[in-house]
Amino acid sequence: MAEPSARGRAGGGDQGAVEPVLAEAGPSLVDRTGLSYEPRDELRAQALQEPDGGGDPEGMEGTDGPEDPPPPPFRSQRRRRRRGRRTAAVLVVLAAGGAVAVAGLGLGGDADAGGGDSGGLPPNTAKVTRQTLRDLHTADGTLGFGDTAEIVSRLAGTVTAVPETGERITRGEELYAVDDLPVTLMYGSLPAYRPLKEDTEGPDVRQLERNLRDLGYTGFTVDEEFTGATTSAVKAWQEDLGLEETGVVDLGRVVFAPSAIRVEAVETAKGGTVQMGAKVLSYTGTAKAVTVELEPEYLRLAKKGTAVTVTLPDDTRAAGRIDQVSTVVQPATGQQEATTKVEVIVALTGAKAQKAAARFGSASVDADFVAGTRPNVLTVPVAALLAFSGGGFGVEVVTGTTSTYLPVTTGLFAEGRVEISGQGVAEGAVVGMPK
Repeated sequence: MAEPSARGRAGGGDQGAVEPVLAEAGPSLVDRTGLSYEPRDELRAQALQEPDGGGDPEGMEGTDGPEDPPPPPFRSQRRRRRRGRRTAAVLVVLAAGGAVAVAGLGLGGDADAGGGDSGGLPPNTAKVTRQTLRDLHTADGTLGFGDTAEIVSRLAGTVTAVPETGERITRGEELYAVDDLPVTLMYGSLPAYRPLKEDTEGPDVRQLERNLRDLGYTGFTVDEEFTGATTSAVKAWQEDLGLEETGVVDLGRVVFAPSAIRVEAVETAKGGTVQMGAKVLSYTGTAKAVTVELEPEYLRLAKKGTAVTVTLPDDTRAAGRIDQVSTVVQPATGQQEATTKVEVIVALTGAKAQKAAARFGSASVDADFVAGTRPNVLTVPVAALLAFSGGGFGVEVVTGTTSTYLPVTTGLFAEGRVEISGQGVAEGAVVGMPK
């Protein structure tokens, strides 16, 4: 690798002053950590630029040796993120399709490919460390109970009982009543779509029989056949509910939901009348969850089952996992154009996370999505990275009273650091930094 030229050097009619270079790495800048570069240091090389015609700069006559080298022209400065606001951007990093703004060095001299002498020491240093690097994207979220579903009546009549908002209802319990007869909750993913009676077959029969078994009724086999034994169990269940003992489960008498529910809102008042298909109530699950709206560009982060860390209003960190992903289109209104969002439901996992979240009702939270992870890699601060005008990146390795430029290959940029690898780069090595 050729020696970076004129870094803080005076004199020399054919050596230009150091100038910053934006190292191209893709078509556009990508903010991967919520940070961007902010100018902090001016290149001292600006004071060393030659006047027209060459020769020694004014005030530098008779200077043969190198001056102190200029620092890279940009320095990262991370600002503390405040809840309810977007992260202050102070660090632009290299990512797929992105670029990084670093100090640029011209190429020249006769140094070999193994690296060149910098001709001076940098104003600051940092160590090469080995760590697991995680690229995080933090998004605003709302703590609640997740997605909302509706229950519509499959019976016509007068509503004689309704639940309270916020009430929790479990398997076998009454949801509401029509004409003083209960509509009960059972667990399952398949909605009721037909009456169930003897000689009926199908997965909905298995779903019903499983619930009867879990409610304590016996004497039948849980399968997809509604037999005489199933009829007997249904009659026993009807007797306990005060229903006519027909052995037939009428359509609308049972509502299936995946698990226990929490009543979000009651849509039909007690004493009102309902027709088939009328909305009776809306509900959520009983476990705390976080709803996050992501921009479409972050769809890659929204994979079901992916771990997410949620920061609660008291700064407690709770473990979560993506449970649902859907695309939400908000139609245009007035002069506002239609928008598309990716809605993500993050379920808080484990008793500890649920207990921590139970102290809050609906609250604003932060959700950290992991965009990439690189375990056990060498890293340096992004500000230590140099871009060579001839192409590629490098670092200035400091050894005692001397320093050498070494080329490096970059990997993941995250947390204000960059993954690097290259010959001569080792854990614990000291690299140059700006002021």
